[in-house]
Amino acid sequence: MNRGDLLHRGKVKSVWLTDDPGFCIAEFSDTITAGDGAKRDELAGKGALLNSISSIIFERLAEKGVDSHFVRKLSDTEMLVRRAELFALEVVVRNRSAGSLCRRLGLEPNMEIKPPLVEFFYKNDELGDPLLTKDHIRMLNLAEESQVADMERQALAVNQALQQIFGAAGLDLVDFKLEFGLADGKVLLIDEISPDTCRLWVKGTTEGLDKDRFRQDSGDVLAGYREVLRRLEEGA
Repeated sequence: MNRGDLLHRGKVKSVWLTDDPGFCIAEFSDTITAGDGAKRDELAGKGALLNSISSIIFERLAEKGVDSHFVRKLSDTEMLVRRAELFALEVVVRNRSAGSLCRRLGLEPNMEIKPPLVEFFYKNDELGDPLLTKDHIRMLNLAEESQVADMERQALAVNQALQQIFGAAGLDLVDFKLEFGLADGKVLLIDEISPDTCRLWVKGTTEGLDKDRFRQDSGDVLAGYREVLRRLEEGA
């Protein structure tokens, strides 16, 4: 599959066209950001780590019957994906209280949330990715009601599968962000699933192996990501 023109360049990933209009190449960079890009750095090898982690997770999700845009890993930093039209929404699933949820609602960290909480955010850096209700989504014409329901259903299915995948690796899945696109008229899971988009704690503790290390200057970011990869590989 030959790489063609640049389709989209985000803060940390680029998406390239291929000679097949139904597929793209997603390329992971070594850039890491937080606070809608206000904090930024380059960490050599980060892109390769996230590509490996995301590839493993997408493969295991497929084994559990969860479809996504992932086709196969192409290189250290590239994966082949199905092309989809992005919804301007971020879908967050929360199993425990942490991060912005605690700040918004005055909650103590590490409170178990049952059933899991699903939140929608407007994917708009200029506005700071605000929290949306389903009525907001309808008002802004960001997705049809049936599509929003499908995203929520898929997000909860992903959560159930990820808890099993990370649990086998000795990790607690605190919360995570998903993105979805429209492919062949269907809502499809896209983007990545990695320590950049998941809050992962060593099982039974609050020791994080995720991007909070960068947000909070609380530890070696790449060491945390390497540990996640090691645990996933050994938990296969």
